[in-house]
Amino acid sequence: MTTPRRRAVLAAALAVTAAATGCSVPEPRRAAPTADPAPGKPIATAGERRALLMQFSAHPDDDLYFMNPDGQRLLDSGVPLVSVYVTAGEHTGRNRIAGMPETPPDRAAYSAARHQGLRQAYAEALGLPRFTPWRREVLTLPGGRRAEADILTRGARRVELVFLNLPMHTARRYMALPALWHDRSLELRTHLSAGSPVTRADTYDYDGLVGVLTGLLRRYRPTVVHTLDPDPDIQVGDEATRQRDSEQPGYADHGDHTAVACFTWAALSRWVTDAVRDGEPIPAFGATAFRGYYNRHWPKNLPPEVLKEKAARLVPYGGDPSWECGNPSGCGDYGVGGDRPLTNRKGWVRSTHHRWAGARPAVTEEPDGRLSAYGVLGLRAVRWRESAPGSGTAAARGGTRGASAPGGAGWGGPEDLGGGPLAPALGSAVLDDGRLLLFGVRFAALDGHAGPNRRELVLLEQRSPGGPFLAWRGLGNPERSDDRGRRIGAPVAVTAPDGRVHLFVRNADKGVSTRIRAASDGSWGPWRPLPGNAEVQDGLAVSLDAAGRVHVYAAGRESVRHWVDGVERPERLPLSGSTVATAGGELFHRPPAAAGLLGPAGDAGFDGYGDVVAARSAALGTVLLGTDRRGRVQVRAGGRLRTRTTGAAAVTAALHLGARGATVVGLGPDGHPWSWQP
Repeated sequence: MTTPRRRAVLAAALAVTAAATGCSVPEPRRAAPTADPAPGKPIATAGERRALLMQFSAHPDDDLYFMNPDGQRLLDSGVPLVSVYVTAGEHTGRNRIAGMPETPPDRAAYSAARHQGLRQAYAEALGLPRFTPWRREVLTLPGGRRAEADILTRGARRVELVFLNLPMHTARRYMALPALWHDRSLELRTHLSAGSPVTRADTYDYDGLVGVLTGLLRRYRPTVVHTLDPDPDIQVGDEATRQRDSEQPGYADHGDHTAVACFTWAALSRWVTDAVRDGEPIPAFGATAFRGYYNRHWPKNLPPEVLKEKAARLVPYGGDPSWECGNPSGCGDYGVGGDRPLTNRKGWVRSTHHRWAGARPAVTEEPDGRLSAYGVLGLRAVRWRESAPGSGTAAARGGTRGASAPGGAGWGGPEDLGGGPLAPALGSAVLDDGRLLLFGVRFAALDGHAGPNRRELVLLEQRSPGGPFLAWRGLGNPERSDDRGRRIGAPVAVTAPDGRVHLFVRNADKGVSTRIRAASDGSWGPWRPLPGNAEVQDGLAVSLDAAGRVHVYAAGRESVRHWVDGVERPERLPLSGSTVATAGGELFHRPPAAAGLLGPAGDAGFDGYGDVVAARSAALGTVLLGTDRRGRVQVRAGGRLRTRTTGAAAVTAALHLGARGATVVGLGPDGHPWSWQP
C-alpha cells in the first residue's frame, strides 16, 4: 500500500500540525549528488579489494533472463556473487502454469515461490543439487530497514541473494517503482514473503531506496556491478501489443526495469560521491547495464550451445508443482520453467545485449614503448600503465597478473582521470601527432522526483603523447531534449588521413549521428545525422580502408548498414544477430543465433559469441579478438586460432597491434588489467 505525504508549505506550522495528526512532512528535495569530476583522486588498488560481482534486478528472474551468461561465467571462474532483488515479485499473486487449475491469488506465497526458484537455480549454478538448503537470515539496512539474505557456499564459491521486497503494484499506482522514482510524495510499504525470516514490513521513499542501495554497495564493495538498462530505446507501437508485452508506454522495456536501473545508477554515483567527499579512495568497480525487453525487438544473438546453457538456468527457477522442495508456498515460478523460455514468442532468453556495447579498454603505445590502457572504474576514466615495455605480458607469462602498485612488475595501479559519472564505454582516437582523444557518455544529471535526467558526450584530450590531459570538455548531444538524449549509444571515433577526427554515436531515432573535429585548429563542427532511415543497434564499427576512406557499419533490423565517408552505400548486406566489426573497410558479422563469424571471404574460422574486435596491420594482416562459446578470450591471427585458458577471467578485453605484434589487454573481475600475447 502507499502512504501519501503532505508537502510542507508553511514549514514550522505544518510540521507541528503533521506531528499531531500522524502525517509526515517531507524535507526539501535532496538533489542528486555528483562527484567532483576533476582528476587525481585516490582509487582503491587491487590489493585493497577482492573480486565480487553484485547484480541489481527489479524482479526475481531478471538476472537469469538478461544478465546471463555473463554472470554465470564470472561465477564459474570463482568470483562470489551477491544478487539484489528490489521488488517482491508478487505481481497478481497467481502462480500460473498452463493446463493447471487456477489458484486463489496469494501474493505472499507467490513471492516466496519465486524466491525458492532462485535458490534452486543458483544451487545448480554452483553445481549443487537444486534443493540444497540455504542459510536464511535477516540483513539490517540503513534506516533500520530489513531484508532477507539467503546464502549458499560450495568450497570457496559463494552466492548471496538479497530480497528487499518492495511492491510491484499499489492500490493507487499500478506501477509502484516508476512512481517512486518520479513522485517525491510517495512511500511504499514492503511485502512480507511467506516463510521469510523478515516478519515486519518497512517503508521506503525515494531517498530511502537510494540510501539502502548505496548502503549495500558499501557493505559488499563489489568490483563488478550488473544492472538493468536505465535508458531504454524509444519504442512506438500499438497499445494492445504494448500491454500484452508488459512494456512501459513509449519505451522498449518494463517500467520496473528502468526505475530500478535508475535507482541503482543513482546509488552508484552516490557511493562514489560520498567517498570523494569523505577523502576515501574511490571504489574501484566496473559497471555493465543489460538490455531488457529490447531483446524481443531485434535479431537474436546467442548461438544454440550458449542459449541451451542460459535457458537451463531458468528450468530450476520455474520449477514444477510436483517437486518436493520443502517450501509450502511453491517450488518456483511455474509459468517460466521447462521449455517455456525457449517457446515464449517474446524470445527474451535468446539474446544478451549490453546497454553500452563495445565497453572495452582503449590501448595505446607510449613513446617509450610501454602500453597504456584506459577504461572506466568507479564511474571515472582511469589509466593503467605498464611499469616497463612488455612488463605486463612478461608478468602474465610468469603466472601473475602483474603488480598492483606502480613501479612493480606488470601493470601499475589505476590513475584517476576524473570526468564521472561515466557510462562504461569509452571511444578513442589518436591524432597525427600521437596524442590521444577519449570520448565518453556522462550522466550529467541523474535525479528522480521531477529532477533532471541528462546525458552528454564528453572529451578528454591529451596535452602530449603519453602525457597529461587537458580539462574535460563537453561535446553536447545530438538530441535536443533530455529524454531523447538519454537514448544515445557508445561513442566510436577514428582519425582520417587528412587529420580530421570523425566521431559517431547511435541516436534516439536508432540512426547514426556524427560530429567532426577539424585538423587545423581542433574545432568541432555541428552534430548531423548520417543519411538513411533504417534503424540500427548500438555497437557501431568504424575503420579506414587503404584509400583512407572512413567506413561505418551497424547491425540493423533487416541487414547491416554501411556508410563510406558519410554516404550510405546502396548494397544489400546480410543480417547480423550481434554487433559487427570492421578492419580495413571490410565487414565481419555473425548471422542471427549463430556461432560462426563471417568475413569478406566467408567463414572467418572464429566461432563464439558476443562482441568481436577486428584490426589490421601490414605484418599480421587482419587480427580478430572475441570470446569462444565458453566465454574464453580467443584471437585469430596469421591463419591460427589461439584461446586463453589460464589466468584471471576477462570482464572485457581489447586488442593492440604494435611492434610486439598482437597484444590482448583485458580487465579482470578485480578491476586490474592483464596482458596476453598469443
